[in-house]
Amino acid sequence: MVLSGSFAAGSVFEAPEQAGLAAITAEAMLRGTTQRSFADLHETLESNAMSLGFSSGRFLTSFDGKALGDDLPLLLDILHDVLHNPAFPEDQVALIKGEVITGMRYRQLDTRYMANKRFQELAYPPNHIFHRSNSGEIETVSPLTAEDCRAYYARQYGPAQFIMVVVGAVKTAEAIATVEAALGHWHNPNQQTTWEQPPLLELNDIRHALVTLPGKTQSDLVLGVPGPARSAPDYRAAMLANNVLGVFGMMGRLGSTIREDKGWAYYSASSLEGGIGPGPWRAYAGVNPANVKEAVQLIRQEINRMLDEPVNTQELADNQSNLVARLPLRLEKNEGVAANLMAMERFGLGLDYLRRYSEEIQALTPADLQAAMHKYWKPDAFALSVAGPEIEAAL
Repeated sequence: MVLSGSFAAGSVFEAPEQAGLAAITAEAMLRGTTQRSFADLHETLESNAMSLGFSSGRFLTSFDGKALGDDLPLLLDILHDVLHNPAFPEDQVALIKGEVITGMRYRQLDTRYMANKRFQELAYPPNHIFHRSNSGEIETVSPLTAEDCRAYYARQYGPAQFIMVVVGAVKTAEAIATVEAALGHWHNPNQQTTWEQPPLLELNDIRHALVTLPGKTQSDLVLGVPGPARSAPDYRAAMLANNVLGVFGMMGRLGSTIREDKGWAYYSASSLEGGIGPGPWRAYAGVNPANVKEAVQLIRQEINRMLDEPVNTQELADNQSNLVARLPLRLEKNEGVAANLMAMERFGLGLDYLRRYSEEIQALTPADLQAAMHKYWKPDAFALSVAGPEIEAAL
């Protein structure tokens, strides 16, 4: 049996000068409560073969748990305790901070991470939630205290926009009653549910940056634009277009051209984030530094081909079949069922979404894909970041 849930408590609700607070607060939730010490909490979980974890994203804080079906009441009792009575021990918060800062210092030497980080800074305006790292920066995380976590928890943790899914060997009526008994009286009148963001201005030129990391032998590059939210009417068309561009088979057209045909990249693909906000739509590659300019040029050529030429009927059919065939695989495990149910509820997809999914994907046309590309992409308007050893130019 698995349970999965989320509620309104992400980094969008933290002050920019405290960037990383939401993430640290979520991590500290399982470091002890006023009823159970850190050791007691994890001894109970481990001795009953259960797991429970918290994480914070840009808009939501999420939790995921796993247990035998008969142990749902015990797992919910622990979840109730953690959600209602977190202690935020000083020593545990300090330990989390140390781990986070160490991870940041390590990632500052990682070409792929730094390319993505700089890309987001180029593609989104300052103080936009997609501009900054969800985990914050060393200078914003270092001053954070256990009291800051307690204040964020008191202000933001509550049942607003709360969704929870239980999947497994449990009876529906019993599961609902058990959840209601454990969490039904949770409330927080202070919890925020709305936020303000700087306007997302359309990219009208090429914004590019080189991040030099001495001693590296590979360059990682990210080229992209802000894409559609999951709730956008053209999200499915954009998802299928992205599948053609850099996912299908050996990483779509990008993988076929840049990696397989030219041999210029160790990997090359594309991704579409989707989600609550306008997440990035990006193409990326890891290349020999000597081939950066050529790889960028080929990525641009493939994007322009998507803009200029409708996808042919065979390629469209192959990619539609690929997307449709992947859905049953995601539903083979309880975790996959839970994730799909969460998305259906969070984004208002409807209880018949899984029945409609194949038909809606198969109904997409080359014109739909091309229209989605034109809405978000332009030939000479994108953000480009390259991280690796020093090079003269990427364009």
